[in-house]
Amino acid sequence: MRKPLVAAFFALVIAGAGVAPAVAAPAATPGHAPASAPAAQTSGTPSSAARSSAAHAPAVKAPAVQAVTYAGTVALSNCSGSVIRMPGSADSDPALVLSNGHCLETGFPDPGEVIVGQASTRSFTLLNSAGTGVATLRANKVAYSTMTDTDITIYQLTRTYAQIRSSYGISALTLSDAHPAAGTAIKVVSGYWKRTYSCNVDGFVYRLKEGGWTWKDSVRYTSACNTIGGTSGSPVIDNATGKVVAVNNTGNEDGGRCTVNNPCEVDASGNVTVRQGINYAEETYQIVPCFGAGNQLDLNATGCVLPKP
Repeated sequence: MRKPLVAAFFALVIAGAGVAPAVAAPAATPGHAPASAPAAQTSGTPSSAARSSAAHAPAVKAPAVQAVTYAGTVALSNCSGSVIRMPGSADSDPALVLSNGHCLETGFPDPGEVIVGQASTRSFTLLNSAGTGVATLRANKVAYSTMTDTDITIYQLTRTYAQIRSSYGISALTLSDAHPAAGTAIKVVSGYWKRTYSCNVDGFVYRLKEGGWTWKDSVRYTSACNTIGGTSGSPVIDNATGKVVAVNNTGNEDGGRCTVNNPCEVDASGNVTVRQGINYAEETYQIVPCFGAGNQLDLNATGCVLPKP
């Protein structure tokens, strides 16, 4: 989790940074830091046949890249987030906001704790494409929140997607229903700091452990996404599709081993790897099957694997 925002801001001032970066929660949040493992290298020279084949291969058209802006992102009091919809959500459905479990206003959910349907009046500053706040949105409940297996909070708002778009011309970001792929070009868009980080999916972590919390199949960034406190909850957007594939949540700040603010990677055999300066996110495709008609949560729905209370 990210360090407290005050500490992050103070560090930036000392460093002489003009703009503060992104990720965090008021109390100590699970680790979060940049820098990724070096890519594997291969040696050798391509054969003449391979060079000839490559020279005559038809040009492959690169996929169209979607413009990624701040539109649809939100700023919380201590974190970042975004207005999101499922692929099957209707314009008349109550809108949803996605952030981290450790950004929940009532405090971090305990390991094993799942919160469903908790009353909330939390407010969010909605940003337009330029990163300017254009409205205050308000929740009426916490639809779902946990820090077990994943690190998410999903708020239900008092307005529908149609009402938000009609009033402010801003559409929600759509969650991808597919597992992200290694190497994918991504952007981490922080509504809190109004800052965007660009990098790639470096790989996936079998288990990411931080303090008493453990997350499954986490996304590891390449080192360019050096997110900081306040960026917690930022949507991780696939450059090619414009869809949300993960939610930014932590990084190893000091090289510590499996401690708060210093998550460690644990493989299927129990081997532990520490990557100081590397940051992580939690996948979001598994959220999609758990929300049905009217954006109502159904943890018993087919394909829903989110932890239950």
